[in-house]
Amino acid sequence: MDRLIPKFRFGHIDPAAVEARARRGPGYEFYQIVPTNIMLVTAVLGIKDFTKDAVEAAIPNYWNCVEALAQEKVDVFVLGGTPVSAQLGRPRVVKLLKEAEDKTGICGDAPLEAAIAAMQHLGMKKLAVGGRWTDEFNQAVIRYLEAGGIEVVAITKRNQWGREAFAMSFEDGLKLALEVGREAARVGSDAEAIFVPGGATMSLHVIPVIEEEFGKPTFTRTSAEVWRNLVYPGIIPPVSGWGKLLASGT
Repeated sequence: MDRLIPKFRFGHIDPAAVEARARRGPGYEFYQIVPTNIMLVTAVLGIKDFTKDAVEAAIPNYWNCVEALAQEKVDVFVLGGTPVSAQLGRPRVVKLLKEAEDKTGICGDAPLEAAIAAMQHLGMKKLAVGGRWTDEFNQAVIRYLEAGGIEVVAITKRNQWGREAFAMSFEDGLKLALEVGREAARVGSDAEAIFVPGGATMSLHVIPVIEEEFGKPTFTRTSAEVWRNLVYPGIIPPVSGWGKLLASGT
């Protein structure tokens, strides 16, 4: 039995609604960089779209998710989904995470919080974002990052809302993540780092490509969350082959 006891339980609140369709493994990207003795435990928030109204409709379920993860004895949890954080805004996200920690004793994180922490660790303030969203949504992302002291010098768009993002094939998502990552690096020539978020595109693969082609630290929401909650505190060793951030340790 001891062989199956996890070293650490990593909670994740999956933003997407459960639909009557095939669903790609939520741990597939996570386990490209994390040892299998780290258990991924998920709960579902259930947003129907990336709009502010859709996020507001789903956010009451946050506390059900926190309770479910606490019952599973997770060591940390992430309120997943860049759309969730961006539409709520930084003050509200920070408040929700603090309230959960006060209630359960479990530290929480979120994608844009992890991105801000990554930039602070790297000693950088100018960021280019490879986004797939609309102008309206991009502005919400910019406001959030600027509230954390990060200047967004460029952000790409593809006018996606939730329906378009969820409808992409696995292969189309991979191609699109690389496309917007490269575009962000080109148009944001004065950026110090490149951020390519997007759970729907499983964007981890862009990191080595962008770093090799443009010579700038590149990270995704998964790599930033893993660095902040597993690598930086020393739960797992630095990870090679997936960018400067994950390789940097503390």
